[in-house]
Amino acid sequence: MSTRKLTLLDGGMGRELERSGAPFRQPEWSALALIESPAHVLQAHRAFIDAGAQVITTNSYAVVPFHIGEERFAASGQALASLAGRLAREAADQTEGVAVAGSLPPVGGSYRPDLVDADRSLEVLQELVGGLAAHVDFWLAETLSALSEAHAVKKALADDNKPLWLSFTLADGLESGAAPQLRSGERVEEAVAVALKLGASALLFNCSQPESMGAAIKEATRVLGENPQALRLGVYANAFPVVSAEAEANSTLLTIRADLGPAAYLQWAQQWVEQGASIVGGCCGIGPEHIAELASHLQDQTTAAVY
Repeated sequence: MSTRKLTLLDGGMGRELERSGAPFRQPEWSALALIESPAHVLQAHRAFIDAGAQVITTNSYAVVPFHIGEERFAASGQALASLAGRLAREAADQTEGVAVAGSLPPVGGSYRPDLVDADRSLEVLQELVGGLAAHVDFWLAETLSALSEAHAVKKALADDNKPLWLSFTLADGLESGAAPQLRSGERVEEAVAVALKLGASALLFNCSQPESMGAAIKEATRVLGENPQALRLGVYANAFPVVSAEAEANSTLLTIRADLGPAAYLQWAQQWVEQGASIVGGCCGIGPEHIAELASHLQDQTTAAVY
């Protein structure tokens, strides 16, 4: 096993909220608990912290018009983002060494690079940044399907100087040996270049199958070459089957694979670490029990320097 120091993320908020009995339906997804039962959001954050997560991510992923509607977003989008930030901050401050990542999601729907609207993305992201900024330690732009979304995030952050992590979702189900790529078809090599250009401190891959992740980490490591310290690399996979290119994640309640229990997920995480990842966690369908398994077996490698 590598001696690389690791940062342990949390898991998927939406499915943990559903499992806990929080208000949960489409299209609001994880935002519904924020609107109707914030105590459930706080409970979910605490569950991941108790499992060993060193980073918890704000429950702001679904605080976008795509999920909560244009009217509600216009009236209370920034206030809901602020609430998501405050809840995460409250949970994190109860345990030493836990940091808060401010989630900046795709505005036009997950997995749909064809629906990216740069101008609208900027408007929505600026509202989220305005609500979250006072409460987060760093930014996590996540489940990005296209490089243009990363540029929109950087523009929305303006002169905010908190660290930025960029996390892209990958095309699943590619043929064996095929070069890893984003859902837009853009190459991982290009994602590395954009992350460096935008001054990100970490490049991650998330909300894709575990089988898709290793090739992306290896490719990013290859591109970084003799300068691996320029970007930390990370993975937090989902537990979904292959999702069609025409679907948006969270547009339907996707099934969870039965072969990705905590022990199986740990084996994947150990591979990613060997391949160059220094940040690991979970996305949709990966719960506190998975994070506890990672914490138990990777504990000697974790470090308090989480971002």
